[in-house]
Amino acid sequence: MMYGIIGAIVVILIILISGFIIRKQYYKEIDKLEAWKIDLMNRPVSDELGKVKQLNMTGETEEMFERWRKSWDDILESDLPNVEEKLFEIEEQTDKYMFRKAKAIQAETEAILNRVEDKIQTILTELDELVSSEQENRVEIDELRTIFKEIKKKLLTHRHTYGKAIKPLDQRADALALEFNRYEELTQNGNYLGARNLVMELKKEIEILHEKVQKIPDLLTETGSLLPTQIAELVEGYEEMIEQGFVLDHLQFNEEMEDIKNTLKEYHDRLEKAELSDVEKGIGELKERMETIYDLLEKEVYAKNYVFQNTATTEQLLETIKSTNENIKDETFSVQQSYQLLEEEMTIPLELEQQIEKLMKRYNLLKAKIPEQQTIYSVLSEQLKEIRSQIEKIQQEQETFTEHLQSLRKDEISARDQVAELKRNIHDLRRLVKQSNIPGLPDRYQELFEQAQEHIQDTLRSLNAKPLNTEVVNQHLQQAVSTVDHLQQTTYELVDSVVLAEKVIQYGNRYRGKYQKVADGLQRAEAAFRSYDYQAALEEAAATVESVEPGALKRIEQTYVKQD
Repeated sequence: MMYGIIGAIVVILIILISGFIIRKQYYKEIDKLEAWKIDLMNRPVSDELGKVKQLNMTGETEEMFERWRKSWDDILESDLPNVEEKLFEIEEQTDKYMFRKAKAIQAETEAILNRVEDKIQTILTELDELVSSEQENRVEIDELRTIFKEIKKKLLTHRHTYGKAIKPLDQRADALALEFNRYEELTQNGNYLGARNLVMELKKEIEILHEKVQKIPDLLTETGSLLPTQIAELVEGYEEMIEQGFVLDHLQFNEEMEDIKNTLKEYHDRLEKAELSDVEKGIGELKERMETIYDLLEKEVYAKNYVFQNTATTEQLLETIKSTNENIKDETFSVQQSYQLLEEEMTIPLELEQQIEKLMKRYNLLKAKIPEQQTIYSVLSEQLKEIRSQIEKIQQEQETFTEHLQSLRKDEISARDQVAELKRNIHDLRRLVKQSNIPGLPDRYQELFEQAQEHIQDTLRSLNAKPLNTEVVNQHLQQAVSTVDHLQQTTYELVDSVVLAEKVIQYGNRYRGKYQKVADGLQRAEAAFRSYDYQAALEEAAATVESVEPGALKRIEQTYVKQD
């Protein structure tokens, strides 16, 4: 019984505490909604509405002001008081622990406050747009009036430069002047937003008119006099070139000129109607077309000069390479008697001869066309340039082949000089061996010596062969050089081994009577020495001496180097 009472008390306490916590949370929400309501009430809507009163309170401005003021009054007199009542209801339901009902009323209150927030934002945005439009209109309309005044002044003082275009330009200026008047009417009637739209449109139209006023005089001068004069000069130059024998049918000059004249007249007519759209760009394209025609005519003049200046010299060059090739053929035959040439080398003079014959035929055809006055000079000049390019290529090939023939003799002389040098080297090596008093020469050294002499003889035989094959000569010469180099290195090593072996054996004799192992080692070294295996003798003697006196070999070698 007692436990049941305690349990009931605990449950009641939990319910009371939970209710207290939830009530506290709802009170916080009520405070937030109250703060939101006060913030909305204190928004500077009235101050902003006061700015509107400084404008012309008529027409659109008056209508908008009344709508904003009524909306603000509804907020202050209906929406916000309604919120206040809702807040009392939420608090009352919270005190009664009617949390579900309190939550529903809270949601309704938040919805009202959100609608109020939107209303206020709409008022302030539209109001700012109206006020800023009035301010921007005042600044921009003054700038536009200044520009328009300059336009009117230029139309008045430079009327003669506009030709027939002055009439449509004046009409457009008069129409824009009426738009300025309409702006004043809209502003006086409080229609600032409508005036704003008009200012933007005026700005665009005045920019267009200003561009026309600035550009049309110069463009009229171009289309009316400058370009027609240039066209006449082009036609005159074209006719003179025809009389001089130029072939210009490929340019379709008359058709192009006719099209340019018609297009130019069209642009001029449009300018007189004060139409500028695409005309300036079109005139630029006409200039480029005329420049292209001028360049093509000039190209023909330069081409003719090139043809007449280079025809004779080209013929001389052809005769020169033909004569040179005959000399190359003779020299090739002569060289062939002494030197063996590859099959592809033998055909080079004949191939060059065929190329020269083809070039001469091309040149003769070109030369025949020059007095006929039926071929385009630019075509002739390109053909002539190609012929001269081929001549240069053949000259280079002739020069390269001639140098190759000459190099064969140089290669032979160089090879003979190297053979003589190798023979001198062998003689010097033989004298070195003799002066070194070497007891005898190892078999492998004798074989190397004979091999070197044999390679030298092979080289000499290939040099004396008729016809001489430089490739075979070079093969034998490389073998001879390599073998003699190896012989030279081997000879130096042999002499060094003989001298050092003798010195080490002599040095080791001081220990022969004291150490039996020294006596035995030196005996083996002497046996190898007598067998002409000097390297083995040196290694045996060095190992023996080092066993009783470490570092002795190094000291002996240093003494030997100093003596050398």
